[in-house]
Amino acid sequence: MLNGNISLFSAPCAVRNAFTVDVEDWYHVCGLDAEPLIPSCRRRVVQNVERVLSLLADCGATATFFVLGSVAEQEPRLVPMIAAAGHEIASHGYSHRMVTELGPGLFRDEVRRTGEILERQGGRRPVGFRAPRWSISAATTPWALTILREEGYLYDSSCNPLPFVGERQGRRIPFPVETPAGPILEIPPMVTPSPLGNLPTGGGWGFRFFPRALIGWTAARLNAAGNPAVIYLHPREMEARGPRLGLSPFRGFIVYGPRSSAEGRLKYLLRRFAFGTLRQVAEQWQPA
Repeated sequence: MLNGNISLFSAPCAVRNAFTVDVEDWYHVCGLDAEPLIPSCRRRVVQNVERVLSLLADCGATATFFVLGSVAEQEPRLVPMIAAAGHEIASHGYSHRMVTELGPGLFRDEVRRTGEILERQGGRRPVGFRAPRWSISAATTPWALTILREEGYLYDSSCNPLPFVGERQGRRIPFPVETPAGPILEIPPMVTPSPLGNLPTGGGWGFRFFPRALIGWTAARLNAAGNPAVIYLHPREMEARGPRLGLSPFRGFIVYGPRSSAEGRLKYLLRRFAFGTLRQVAEQWQPA
């Protein structure tokens, strides 16, 4: 059940934007036959999350960290470190398998398992969820949001309004979804509309590829209309020369993006705009 202190989508929104981090390692890639066996000495997630935390502290911003349950188990100091810095701990599932592959039963099992891990390590049950590779949509997984609501989640941030990895015609601003278990708020990441379709300026390869001015302009346009800009980051994007799996050139670019660090652009946005957590956005959101 939802915390009784949470008011669903009623109060004016004071927090305009949200910075989010998908806490997974450099080798977590959807669609592989099996997760690569990586020795602990080659894991990079802790040191890269530490870089993100340092940047947030320097800019006086808070963020939402969508933590993979398997990573939390492998690195048990990670979640306490994030929570101690005042950031929100949310769920990224357990295995990094897409929701479309899991089906309802395994998906619920993963949601529960990860929720228990994160609550034990961070001291608070997560109320936010983001699926690996944006694999929740009304068309392919209509049952997923119902399960999240039944498991006590306040919001989801898995519906990316992009072709191939989301819903091309999906909404670009937060919207409530009615489920048999009650309403849940869907909060999509930032994209930039263009004649060619929505551009992935809010995170991933697009955040480091498209002009910084375009990213700032999009965030400002959203704020001017009373809507939040939701930025997302993978910890691996904090190191330009980090390790990569041997994928095809096209897929490798989609997964990893250009060989550049996201740090400079993050500093620009964090200093120009006000950022908080997605939980704050969800609790305070109302239609513009």
